Amino acid sequence: MSKRIAAKHKIDRRLGVNLWGRAKSPINERNYAPGQHGNNKKKPTDYGIQLLAKQKLKGYYGNLTERQFRRVFAKASQMKGDTSQNIIGLLERRLDAVVYRMKFAMTVFASRQLINHGHVTVNGRVVNIPSYVVDEGDVIEVREKSKTNTAVLAAMQSTERDFPFYINVDASALRGTFGNIPKLEDVPYPVVIEPHIIIEFYSR
Repeated sequence: MSKRIAAKHKIDRRLGVNLWGRAKSPINERNYAPGQHGNNKKKPTDYGIQLLAKQKLKGYYGNLTERQFRRVFAKASQMKGDTSQNIIGLLERRLDAVVYRMKFAMTVFASRQLINHGHVTVNGRVVNIPSYVVDEGDVIEVREKSKTNTAVLAAMQSTERDFPFYINVDASALRGTFGNIPKLEDVPYPVVIEPHIIIEFYSR
């Protein structure tokens, strides 16, 4: 088992949820945290509930660092409208999240790696920054020389996930368009995501 796969599995078990809704998640068989005291369940405190909500969202988008996540929260707070919805919109506009939604990669971790290695273009230009913010109408495509990549083709053929309505994908061309910025209720999260609780966490 690779370190990358092991890390994803540990995230699932630590949080006690099948975060990405995958059939191979160990939480399906062992629904307790890893470690010697993982099976000791205590009633969570308000702080614990808030922390869990934050960790779930950070983990879902590839285990973002606290610095990266705070930057998203700060930007969402400065934008007009509902901060909760702004947080989700900003996270869904990350290039690694968009590539994952377009099924060019099996996981958001694999999506990040695909981008880092220069296999993805935005509006015809190679972008190798996973945190790059996509705009409505942007065209995201797997580079021509990478369209025979076995990992990409396997991801496209997977039936684990469907394309959300705000993503338009031409599967045969390995090309997609980011249609519009989604709201929380539009995003196909396999678990309950509660950005309003995260706001409470940072407002303490």
